[in-house]
Amino acid sequence: MKYELLAPIGDFRNLRAAVEAGADAVYFGVRGFNMRDSARNFSLRDLDKIRKVCDSSERNVKMYLTLNVVVYDGELKRVEEIVKKVRGRVDAVICWDLAVIGFCNKYKIPFHVSTQASVSNVEAAKFYKKLGAERIVLARELSLKQIAKISKVIDVECFVHGAMCVAVSGRCFMSEHVHGLSANRGKCAQLCRRAWNVRDDNGNELKLENSRVMSAKDLCALSFVDKMKSAGVVSFKIEGRNRGPEYVAGVVAEYRKAVDEKLTRGEIVEGIHNLRQVYHRGFSSGFYLGTPTADDFSFSENGEQSERKEFVGKVYKYWRKAGACSVLINTGKLKVGDEVYLISDEIGIKRAEVLSIELGGKSVEVARKGDDVGVVFDHEVAGGRSQVAGRIGSGTEVYVIRNKIV
Repeated sequence: MKYELLAPIGDFRNLRAAVEAGADAVYFGVRGFNMRDSARNFSLRDLDKIRKVCDSSERNVKMYLTLNVVVYDGELKRVEEIVKKVRGRVDAVICWDLAVIGFCNKYKIPFHVSTQASVSNVEAAKFYKKLGAERIVLARELSLKQIAKISKVIDVECFVHGAMCVAVSGRCFMSEHVHGLSANRGKCAQLCRRAWNVRDDNGNELKLENSRVMSAKDLCALSFVDKMKSAGVVSFKIEGRNRGPEYVAGVVAEYRKAVDEKLTRGEIVEGIHNLRQVYHRGFSSGFYLGTPTADDFSFSENGEQSERKEFVGKVYKYWRKAGACSVLINTGKLKVGDEVYLISDEIGIKRAEVLSIELGGKSVEVARKGDDVGVVFDHEVAGGRSQVAGRIGSGTEVYVIRNKIV
């Protein structure tokens, strides 16, 4: 059985990060018609560039376009134009509105049924298969036992990591009710992540241990990917089109190992430790192993990641022969020995160490705001002493990695 690791991308940085970390496929939206309309998103003009990056990988990474929102009559012409224009340029469309499914069939474009359809039984799966679906992203309320039954009917894709909505499969109306921003149109205002007070009809305020009563923890299935395989899951999907390239690179790297081979207990512990370094709200197994409890809700306001990145400056020139970069420090400070992220559309994300800093022709230990310095970076600290080279260019952003103080 060939399994697929599917990664989220919201821009070219995340695309590079996903491809280089080992994703088999990526999914993304175009402005206006996907469930992450607040994300950076792409335009149709970007498709050829995305394809070029995907084809540069030995994996020949697949491209899936999300058109997974509710569509109204006045938008049908525009949606049909999009579907027509992506024919032959993407590997599949992720959708659930029957109008979009109809357009995919009309233009002979493969489609996968979105989790928004809440497919949760065999008969529903058979129905979508008759409509031409190649795959279904199942409702997130299902257990592995339920998934195993449906996977006998059609190829199944399931989420393995990332944010979970308190409405589970995403059919939430709170944002629409409070702010007029429909979550089912990709405009969720994330009200469930806020702290809430609870008062009864008499005005008495209830004391809550956790005021974030609707903020679900993130899904983390690393410890039971093998069980998901046994249940018939063929595509393992990572959530996170709004998250940074360090998240995409880190999460894809860990699940790449788990999808390729069964992890030992020690490898699982190490993998979860690594996953905790990037943004998360605490981890939950979702509905896969049983019904979630109060322990599956998060107390976190700003995430529980053990590492945070702080922007310090930008590269404006790379000296290939010297293996050094000219960096203007815009804020904060940069020290010899600092671990950093180098981020751009061209390189995605690289983790590196500051080997040396030169200011005004002299070696220094620290560069501060306003300094124009020459910096030599050492790429992949844990992997040896290989100086960063190649595609680093003007505009590459430099972020210092800080350990979170607990």
